[in-house]
Amino acid sequence: MRQKRQPQPSPSPQRPTPAELRAARDRRVPDIVAPDLSILFVGINPGLYSGAVGHHFARPGNRFWPALQRAGLTPHLFTPQDERELLKSGIGIANIVNRTTAAASELSMKELAAGGRRLAAKIRRLKPRVVAFLGIEAYRSAFGVRQVSVGPQPASFGNTRIWVLPNPSGLNAHYQLKDFTRLCRRLRTVLRTQ
Repeated sequence: MRQKRQPQPSPSPQRPTPAELRAARDRRVPDIVAPDLSILFVGINPGLYSGAVGHHFARPGNRFWPALQRAGLTPHLFTPQDERELLKSGIGIANIVNRTTAAASELSMKELAAGGRRLAAKIRRLKPRVVAFLGIEAYRSAFGVRQVSVGPQPASFGNTRIWVLPNPSGLNAHYQLKDFTRLCRRLRTVLRTQ
């Protein structure tokens, strides 16, 4: 009996040079969205590395891709270059602000609030089952919510439930890969029971 071959992730492109990273400032990284997704993951904004290569969560060491696979949300380990394949698993990616910066602190409160309004309209139009904000500050900044903790939130966008997960960046020392995986697995379990 032949075993079904698992698709291999796309090879990683060469890392951007310092000049390419500087040139990536203020670029846009397109959303990966479709109507009626199971989960729409939302970051605060893409970083320069993502802007330079044109893919979400592209910096090596980001925990997003391995956590999705380990939590059973994707059938195998995807790379940033495979991001469009997420749609087949009912998963999308968007950002509150789509402009690339070296740090989220470069975004103004006005820009974050405007991004939150655009995102809310997008969520109401696309109607994902869950919108999962990646980082407490991402949700807090865009919607002015003060009491936020990791996990499900009391608010919703119509029938779309809101979750907050930790920022998957390798720079987030408070949550390791195993923690992010555990929370993604919990989200997957909730989706199965809805």
